[in-house]
Amino acid sequence: MAAPIHPLMPHATAAWLVDNSALTFDQIANYCGLHVLEVQAIADDTAATKLAGRDPIRSGELTQEELNRGQADPDYAIKLARQPEQSRRTTGPRYTPVSKRQDKPDGILWIIKNHPEISDNQISKLIGTTKTTIAAIRDKSHWNYANLQPRDPVTLGLTSQREMDALVSAAAKKAGIDISPDLGKLGEDRAALIEQLQAERVAAAHIAEHGVPVEPNTALERGEALFKRP
Repeated sequence: MAAPIHPLMPHATAAWLVDNSALTFDQIANYCGLHVLEVQAIADDTAATKLAGRDPIRSGELTQEELNRGQADPDYAIKLARQPEQSRRTTGPRYTPVSKRQDKPDGILWIIKNHPEISDNQISKLIGTTKTTIAAIRDKSHWNYANLQPRDPVTLGLTSQREMDALVSAAAKKAGIDISPDLGKLGEDRAALIEQLQAERVAAAHIAEHGVPVEPNTALERGEALFKRP
């Protein structure tokens, strides 16, 4: 079965739909291929660091008629009008931007430590890496293992929360592991997503203004300062 196709820029599209439509968070999450918590985080993000929205109607990825139908029926799943240009042009393994590729080992290590029930084959497909690399990280023979830090592949931008949740659920079911939802953890995840979005917005604004990147911790501090302004 072919994987579902979503907008070319899911987070920016979700931001536009949050601001310009009456769709539910679940409808937006389903259309954009995101976790509902990601949509809630985008909606809760402050105006000071708001993600610039992308109009799916202008891009041809959604028709006004389909949007109207979704707004009239909260249980209706709106559908993509056409595949994004990038999706029609590319096939094969998952593409990861060059700037993100150096983060893959950290994401692999996080999965190995937090979800040992996930197989190497599943990790390979999720992150777009080789089994040789995964095996090297598992047995600590990876050339840069001493410098690796386990980091959530979702926050690294290597996969979506929805894909991660689906994989964890499938692997846990196969291994006979009970993964009942932890409401407290969901709240923590939501807060972390909001913080991550805020840091990314501040970092992007800094690059646009000064032409140089800003350290993650500094971005967070600047974001907090913005939110404390009267």
